Amino acid sequence: MTSVAEPGGQTWVRTALSDPLVLPMLSELGREYATRYGIDPRDELARYPEEEFEPPHGALLLLLEDGEPVAGGAFRRYDSTTAELKRIWTHSAHRRRGLALRVVGELERTAVARGYRRIHLTTGPRQPEARGLYLTAGYTPLFDTSADPETIGPLPFEKDLAGRPAGSAEGKV
Repeated sequence: MTSVAEPGGQTWVRTALSDPLVLPMLSELGREYATRYGIDPRDELARYPEEEFEPPHGALLLLLEDGEPVAGGAFRRYDSTTAELKRIWTHSAHRRRGLALRVVGELERTAVARGYRRIHLTTGPRQPEARGLYLTAGYTPLFDTSADPETIGPLPFEKDLAGRPAGSAEGKV
């Protein structure tokens, strides 16, 4: 686990799925999947092996506030030049503060530092908040935004990162 303190008592932590700090994220994501889609969250959360979210091809970041996880997310290798965002999460008690947008930005910086030039992701049709987040963050929808999301299924997005400076993510976290 690697961490860097930020102003306001917040700390970015690069960690692994097996870290106990990740449990609140996985628990809340599991409840969201079960509530919105009626699926067993264990199936969805176990869909990707833990090592896919580890360096050198992946990353899992948590934003801690006073030592407690408040937001996080991960990426994994999609192809040689593309990272795939997964598990973007904000603790239910900390939503509407722009934390998910910060997580996406930090994941993008880390992906650029790892050599990725593009981001791909999908979100579910029953997650309008996620759809709004990705549109706000400058992602291009790869679907007809005027169509009923339920008729589309998973909603794919992409973002070109070429030309974006790596920033200090690799050195920070």
